[in-house]
Order: sequence, then C-alpha cells, then structure tokens
Amino acid sequence: MADPRADILQDPKQKRSSSIQTTNSDSTLPPSPNSIISRAWGHMLEPIRPSEFTELELLILTFCTGIQDAISFPDYHCFASNQTGNTVFLMLAIILPHLDGEMFITANIGVALGFFLLGAWLTGQLGHIVGPRLRIWLVCCNFIQSCLVFAAAATQYIRGTELKGAGALVVIGLLAFASGSQVVQSRSFRMTEISTAMATAAWVDLIIDPELLKSKNRPRTRRVLFLATLIMGALAGAGIYRSAGSWVAILVSAAGKMLVTGMYLFNSAEKPKKTTGQDAC
Repeated sequence: MADPRADILQDPKQKRSSSIQTTNSDSTLPPSPNSIISRAWGHMLEPIRPSEFTELELLILTFCTGIQDAISFPDYHCFASNQTGNTVFLMLAIILPHLDGEMFITANIGVALGFFLLGAWLTGQLGHIVGPRLRIWLVCCNFIQSCLVFAAAATQYIRGTELKGAGALVVIGLLAFASGSQVVQSRSFRMTEISTAMATAAWVDLIIDPELLKSKNRPRTRRVLFLATLIMGALAGAGIYRSAGSWVAILVSAAGKMLVTGMYLFNSAEKPKKTTGQDAC
C-alpha cells in the first residue's frame, strides 16, 4: 500500500509543477459547446423558417428588382430581371435582325438572358447540395449578389452609361446574374406569391383567386404586396434615374440587397421535426 504520509511530505515545488501541468492540459481542451463561437456557428447552420419576417425580406428584394428594371431598359434596351421580355426580344432579333439597334440591342439581350440563367442554375444546383434555406448559404449568397450589384454601380459610375459595348455588357451581366440568383433564392422559401421578379403570374393568380374578397387570405395578400412593392420600386428607380442618374439607382438597389443580407441573421429557425417511436425505428 502507498504511504498516505507521502503526499504530506511531497516537495511544494513538485505540487506547484503538477498544478501548472494540470492547468496547461485543461487549456488545451476543445471549447465548450455553449461557447459563443460554437453557438454562432450552430446559428448559421440552422435552416430558416418561412415567416412574416421572411416575407418582408422578399418584398425588399422585390423593391430592388423594380429599381433595376426601371433603369436597365432605358439604358440598355433590355431587362435585368424580367426575362419574358428578353425572350420575346431575342426571338425578334432572330427573325427581324434589322431592328437591332432601334428597338433592342441583341448583344445586351443575349447577355441578360444568359447570365440570368447562369446565376439561377449555379445557385439552384449548389443550393440542392448545401441546403437551400440554410442560414449561412442565404447570407453568403445574398452577400455575393449585393457585391455584384455594387460592382455594376461602380462600373457605370466610372465608365458612364453606354448603350453598347463592353461597359454595357459588364453592367447587364452583373445585374442579370444577381437577379437570377435572387429569384432561385426566393423560391427556396416556397412563397410562390412573392417571386421578387415576375409579375405576370402574380397578376393572373390574383384576379382568378376564388377567395379574392375574403378578409383572411394570405396568398392573396402576398400577391398584392408583391405587385405593389414591384410598382413602387419601378417608380422609385425611374425617379432616381431622372434626378440623380442610373448608377445611383443601382447603388440604392445594392444597399437594399445588403440590408436583407444582414436581416437573414435574425430570422427564426425551423424547429426539428419530432419523430415518434415507430418513425425512429
């Protein structure tokens, strides 16, 4: 048996040395699960729950879309977000090429449609892998979109408004790519009434709604808010375009998108589904 008096007779320096070793070993332990960093990381990995706050975010993005389309058509004879018009114009360019330069600019339309589809494809496919409603994905995705729109504003400020040429194609491509990514991102919330861009379906679905005049009708209310916000964004864009220039309008749109990027940090998360005993087996 060990002599209990050995601990009493141990050298104080040895005790102090062992105490220091214990402290050092404790300091190398991984951070507690309740630490700020781990909680923040867990917060970013949560899927965002569709809610009224999410509706507000989508409406802000809709407002930004209205601003962009209000300046892209008079500046470049194409739409950054509304691809219905671009598709029709592209078909006209194929059949009636002599109208190129008068009614539309074929290169501008092709870049707008192509980069919109590229942004939508890339965002959608990566979203399937990452998780389309994951907070960190939505924040990063919207941040990149905002940076692209800021870059479009800077390009137009430096080079001025060019109807044709490399400067025009750069601005159109940046805006269209960001718009395509935005539309896919909005669809991940499954609020089809607020697409943030396309108004045709919203108008039709609104007027054929069998419960159009009922006081409690959330889908109807979403469509009305979406269309009203898109109209207000277009009016605001036209007003800024006339008074301050289109690069300022693009800058305002980028600021609105960056605001939504920050707002995504405060959305409530989806609660994990409860499984019964039979489901767990």
